[in-house]
Amino acid sequence: MKGKTLKYIILLATITVAGTISMQFFFLKKSYSYSENQFREIVDVALKEVAWQIMAANGNIAGFDSITQVNIIAKDCYLIGMNSRIDHDLLRFHLNEELRKHQVYTDFEFAVYDRVTGNVEEKTLITVKGEEKISDYCFPEGLETGLYYFSVHFPDLAPYFHSQLSIWYFFTGLMLVIILFFGYTLFVIIRQRQLSQIQKNFINNLTHELKTPISSIALSAKVIREGNIIHDPDRLFQYARIIQEQNNRLSQNVEKVLNMASLEKNKLSLNKEKIELIELLNEVIESFRQSETGQKADVEMHFDQDSYVITADRFHLTNLLMNIIENGSKYCESQPRIFIDVHRQNNELSLEIADNGVGIPPEYKKKIFKQFFRIPTGNVHDVKGFGLGLNYVLKIVRAHKWDIKVFDNPQGGSIFAILISQKNE
Repeated sequence: MKGKTLKYIILLATITVAGTISMQFFFLKKSYSYSENQFREIVDVALKEVAWQIMAANGNIAGFDSITQVNIIAKDCYLIGMNSRIDHDLLRFHLNEELRKHQVYTDFEFAVYDRVTGNVEEKTLITVKGEEKISDYCFPEGLETGLYYFSVHFPDLAPYFHSQLSIWYFFTGLMLVIILFFGYTLFVIIRQRQLSQIQKNFINNLTHELKTPISSIALSAKVIREGNIIHDPDRLFQYARIIQEQNNRLSQNVEKVLNMASLEKNKLSLNKEKIELIELLNEVIESFRQSETGQKADVEMHFDQDSYVITADRFHLTNLLMNIIENGSKYCESQPRIFIDVHRQNNELSLEIADNGVGIPPEYKKKIFKQFFRIPTGNVHDVKGFGLGLNYVLKIVRAHKWDIKVFDNPQGGSIFAILISQKNE
C-alpha cells in the first residue's frame, strides 16, 4: 500500500469516526431533551387530573374552569392552584394514582399551601418503593393571593431520564467499542507497514554491509592467486591486510546481528563482576584508537577520583562503551573529539560521553534507541549501519538496572549520560 493511499484512508477514517461520534452524541442530546419535554407534558396532564379529582371530591364541580395552568418553577418543580381546599391524604392518594397511571416511576415529594397561615405545610417524600418520609425540600410560597395550591418536586430526574435512554446508551457504548476496535486495527496496519519499511531498510543495509567485505575479500583472494604476486611481497602483504580487515568487519557485523537476535529471545545473561571503571575505560579507548575510526579521533578523560569500582558484565559494558564512542566519532563532520567524564552524583555514578558530532535533532531523541531506527538523511548515507547499536546500548543499560539520558552538547554534538546505581553494591 502506497504512503499517499494510506494517508487518505486514515484521513477518511478519522473524518468518518469523528462524524459518527458527533452525530451519536447530538442524537443522545436531542433524545434527552425530548425526554424532558415529554416528561413535562405528562406531568402537566397528571397534575391537572389530580386537581380535577380533588375538586370533584369536594363537590366543587363548578370550579373546574378555575384550575390554573400548571406552573413550572424549575425542571423538577411544579405548582398548581385552585379555588378548593386541598386535603393532604387525598392529594397523596391521587398523586400516586395519576403518576403511576401515566407511567412516571420516580421519587416525588409534595406539599400543600395553607391559605390561612400563608405557609407551606405537610411536606412529604414518597419513593418509588412506596416509602413515605418527611421532606426537607424548600418549596416555593405565595403563588397567588386567595388561592389554594399544592407543589410537587421530583428530586431524582436525571437518573430517571438516563434510565429512559439506557438502551441508547448501550448502543452508543457498543459503537464506541467498535470504533476503538477499528482504531486498534488501523494502528496495527500502520505499525505493520512501519515494521515492513524498517525490515526493508535493514535488509538493504545488511546486504550492503555484508556484500562489501565479501567482494573485497574475493577480489584480494583472486589477486593473491596470481603466480607472479609472490615476487612482489609488498603487494602480497597489502592484499593480505585487506582480507584481514574485511574479515574483521564481516565478523563484527555478523556478531552485531547475532547479539541482537539473542537479546530478542531473552537469552541475555549477565556475568556480573567487580570492575575498576577507569581501567576498563582505558582498555576500551586503547582498542578504539587501534580501529580505523579511532585513529582519526582525539579522546580526553576526566575523573573526580582515582578509582571507581562497579558491578557489571565486562563483555557487554565494553561493547556498550565502544558503541557510544564509535558513534560519536563516525557521525562527525570535523576532527572527532570525545570527552569522557566520570563523577559521583548522590548514590549514583555518572558516566558522561560527549562528542562534537552532528548532534541529534530534538524530534528523534526518543527514537534513537529503537531497534533498526536511523536518523533520516534523505538519499545520502555516508555512515553505514543497521540501527542496532543504540538499541543494544539501551538493553544492556536496562539489564543492569541503570539509566541513560541524552543531552545536547553546548559545544556541538551530543552527551550520553549513563547513571550507574550503586545502592545495592
